[in-house]
Amino acid sequence: MTTIRLPSFRAPLNAVVIGASGGIGSAFAALLGTCDDVGGLLLCARSNRVPGAIHVDLADEPSIAMAAETARSRLGEIDLVIIATGMLHEGESVRPEKSLRALSAASLERSFAVNAIGPALVAKHFLPLLPRDRKAVFAALSARVGSIADNQVGGWYAYRAAKAALNQLVRTAAIELARKHPLAVCVTLHPGTVDTALSRPFQGGVRPEQLQSPAMAARHLLTVVDGLDATGTGRLYAWDGSVIPF
Repeated sequence: MTTIRLPSFRAPLNAVVIGASGGIGSAFAALLGTCDDVGGLLLCARSNRVPGAIHVDLADEPSIAMAAETARSRLGEIDLVIIATGMLHEGESVRPEKSLRALSAASLERSFAVNAIGPALVAKHFLPLLPRDRKAVFAALSARVGSIADNQVGGWYAYRAAKAALNQLVRTAAIELARKHPLAVCVTLHPGTVDTALSRPFQGGVRPEQLQSPAMAARHLLTVVDGLDATGTGRLYAWDGSVIPF
């Protein structure tokens, strides 16, 4: 894997990847781990499969708070926080709904817990660690299907609603963050269709040229992040740098 540069940040920068055991998260970790601009890197994961990662469960706020304290003690100020988590399906209990008849309170609660509430709690504990005197970025993976304006086909109620909620939560956090961190950027990112466990059951209609590897998606998104400044905070960006309307 070739390295990447992040010249818009003040080097050496400190980075945190939450969800480092997932397909895209592990790709972020690999890229940042070989980036000369990165001085300190903290990996967080629910799984214990990632060497050196600290345990974080987005459904458990104390673990998020502990991770933030670990980041503060090990790295000090954090220049880049990436939340590379998400849940579209979970066994047979949570599946994307084709109609309202398939909707359940349990699937809504689980989707919101992982896709919206968890990242919001990460923002609560990690945004105070961003520096005030230079560029810093807080970015959470979202999805194009979370755009209300872009919804033309319906379905996938829980996932769409949870990602729409995430976009709104991050937008609101961006407004508050700007008051004390005027150079900071707080955004959501759409990675496109990526060949991971999340999308694999739904790749039947995806053309081969539209399917990205995790490494390719991570590289595209880091390029987008590097190109952002405070004027672009609070938005949802696609992997190609375009703005997706909420």
